[in-house]
Amino acid sequence: MPEFEHIYRQHFAFVWRSLLRLGVPRSDLPDATQDVFLVVHRRLAEFDFRSRITTWLYAISLRIASNRRRAAAHRYEVFGGAEPPAEAESPHLEEKRAMLEQALDAMTLDQRAVFTLFELEGMTGDQIAPLLDVPTATVHSRLRLARETFRRVLARRRARERFDLGRMGERIT
Repeated sequence: MPEFEHIYRQHFAFVWRSLLRLGVPRSDLPDATQDVFLVVHRRLAEFDFRSRITTWLYAISLRIASNRRRAAAHRYEVFGGAEPPAEAESPHLEEKRAMLEQALDAMTLDQRAVFTLFELEGMTGDQIAPLLDVPTATVHSRLRLARETFRRVLARRRARERFDLGRMGERIT
């Protein structure tokens, strides 16, 4: 059985990325990641290793993200200086990231989980189904709905950009 420290070091980035993609605000990522690994530390002896460790970690991350999103609706924060300075990104990459985050925010948590696992982590429907404890057909249904939401958000964003360019008198191609 792998030791906790090994699991932490090897899978920290995966957990962080999963929580971010599941809608945990960047300012909450350190605490949410700690919450995941607290559960792992407490329950590691119970894990039977019949499934992949990443499957187990994602399931824990999904529950933590769900709990945090629910709690966020009732929480008030004062913002300012809490986030570490961001590394410089190209404006094009920033725009793509903002569009992805907007599309993910428009999805239900169930759709978002399937979409991020399938499209961003490269898992198959058969791998996702036991992770989320749903039939494979449900995974594919949620993926279809998530993709529709993604296309709708993208189309809305492009229409808004064309409208803004038109208002500014620029030529629309």
